[in-house]
Amino acid sequence: MTRIVVTRTMAVSHQRVWDAIADLGSHFEWMRDAGSVVFVGEQRRGVGTRMRVRTRVGPLRTIDVMEVVGWEEGTSIDVAHQGLVRGRGSLSAKPEGGNTVVTWVEELSFPWWLGGELTAWLARPLLAAVWRGNLERLEASLSFP
Repeated sequence: MTRIVVTRTMAVSHQRVWDAIADLGSHFEWMRDAGSVVFVGEQRRGVGTRMRVRTRVGPLRTIDVMEVVGWEEGTSIDVAHQGLVRGRGSLSAKPEGGNTVVTWVEELSFPWWLGGELTAWLARPLLAAVWRGNLERLEASLSFP
């Protein structure tokens, strides 16, 4: 399992950032690695929300099946990845002055037939760069009224 942590301080109000993070269905708009989000069932937020996310990173294409396993309103969303790549992820937003600190943590494991731990280790810098870019796009999308 590999652990990746990406943090960005955004010059955007905490409420605007949280509203964007909490709108799970719109994540594909600022996440370059997410092609689409399809909810499984009627639930769109909170613990128990399930999604199928078409994911692409480099040559890898997969459907990431995710379930929200933690939701602290205004603070954080935790998901369990239940697809090809397994693990847990967390996206949190914390107000700091007039800014918002967003932290993205992923703990992922790849199947043995995809190289397991070696692939996880090799993918780590690429995934971190993709997610840093995602947070930059999120901030840019929120910086205009």
